[in-house]
Amino acid sequence: GRMWAYTVGFTVLPHVGGFLGWFLSRKEIPAWYEKLKKPSWCPSRKVFPVAWTMLYTGMGYASYLVWNDLGGCGSSKAFVPLGLYGAQLVLNWAWPPLFFGAHNLNMALVDILCLDALAIGTACSWYRINRLAALLLLPYLGWLAMATCLTIRIWKDNPEQKPGKSD
Repeated sequence: GRMWAYTVGFTVLPHVGGFLGWFLSRKEIPAWYEKLKKPSWCPSRKVFPVAWTMLYTGMGYASYLVWNDLGGCGSSKAFVPLGLYGAQLVLNWAWPPLFFGAHNLNMALVDILCLDALAIGTACSWYRINRLAALLLLPYLGWLAMATCLTIRIWKDNPEQKPGKSD
């Protein structure tokens, strides 16, 4: 009877950090982000909340499937697949405060490159446990690829935003 609570909890968890990151940096979006030089293929600001809601929901539900198949967090088999997931989630949540909050394009770039590696590692480790869970991460990996390219372009095209360059 408690399984629905676990399902909901795991599904909602990624949204918590995502919402917090947005909430803490929301004022910087019109004030700072809009002034950055961005490529023509940069998605509209309105796309991001919709995309992240769907991506976090899929990622969260997938983490529940893996957790459930492994018999919970207490299993020694759960350490690597859920550890990778937790680590990539922390880096995912760290990106908005680094990018929007601190305006630190260097750290945001390092963060997202490490995030990419951990997210790919998560998907690969999940594939052996639950293929549906791994497949549910594919849209996230695709969006991360776009977000990484966008971060690289913004980092390259806005050199005045890098530390030590504004003197």
